[in-house]
Amino acid sequence: MPRRSVYLKKSECKVYKEILLYHRARIRQDVSAMANAALKQTRSEASGDLSSMPIHMADVGSDNFDQEFTLSLMENDEETLELIESALERIESTTYGLCVECEGRIPKTRLKAIPHTPHCVKCASKLES
Repeated sequence: MPRRSVYLKKSECKVYKEILLYHRARIRQDVSAMANAALKQTRSEASGDLSSMPIHMADVGSDNFDQEFTLSLMENDEETLELIESALERIESTTYGLCVECEGRIPKTRLKAIPHTPHCVKCASKLES
């Protein structure tokens, strides 16, 4: 049986849930916009539309960099979405606010800054090093 979050009230969890749902919707919208832009560029290249094709080698390099950068942003956003989904599941199971490593309390200031965090500061520091 999962340990219950003893220091977060239902009303507090509701606020965090609303914040997480807002962030999830915003990130999904961003990912969708980036994917649509990448598809639009790919389609114009595939159709032979040379009006948008770069002529200079530096332009080709810039386009490649932009595409790699967009893919990197999308990957980071997907990881954040997974963390948000996990946080929403912890709210439902009443374990939100507890570190998944040590089961200690995650400070409310940390939850306000990073509402999808699964770790307390101490465990997060250990995982980063």
